[in-house]
Amino acid sequence: MGLRKSASTCLLLVLLASGCAEPPNKEIDQAQGAIDAAQAAGADRYAISEYSAATDALKNANTAAAASDHRLALSYALESWEHAQNAARNAADAKARVRVDVDHASTELAALIVEGRTLLDTASRAGVPQTRLALPASELTAAASHLQEAGEAVDRGDYLGASAALEDVRGQLDDAIASISDAHPAQPSGP
Repeated sequence: MGLRKSASTCLLLVLLASGCAEPPNKEIDQAQGAIDAAQAAGADRYAISEYSAATDALKNANTAAAASDHRLALSYALESWEHAQNAARNAADAKARVRVDVDHASTELAALIVEGRTLLDTASRAGVPQTRLALPASELTAAASHLQEAGEAVDRGDYLGASAALEDVRGQLDDAIASISDAHPAQPSGP
């Protein structure tokens, strides 16, 4: 990364030293293209600060170009391009991390839902009144619904949405399983 930054800095210095009689339209267009690519990669959601820095620098480049300060416009355009490149990379990394977290949480929560339903079924067969099992049963149903929403969000590539759908599900499942266990304590096995 240091080499890339050094190359950008050298290019900037060469261009600034040579003087800029014309607006840096090519560099501004390249910065805009890099911003568009970063947005397509999800940088506006997964790498917000770098993406914002890129768009702010591009606005500054356009303002400087309109004021005929072409050197400053070039500097901002190059800065914008660099931030947009970083934003695209950071977004890809963040998106991958969130997806792994969502996959892990989904697997764990699906297992807890199965455990809760098994406990609920056992308690029901043991004669625990339905009034004591109604709330945990509805919590299990709600958790399964959130898990389904998360799966649909993953299918759309919306990993942040999936993460949000799963946010409070673990606590909900823990409460449901505890309520079922309180209503029907485990019976000792054996003679």
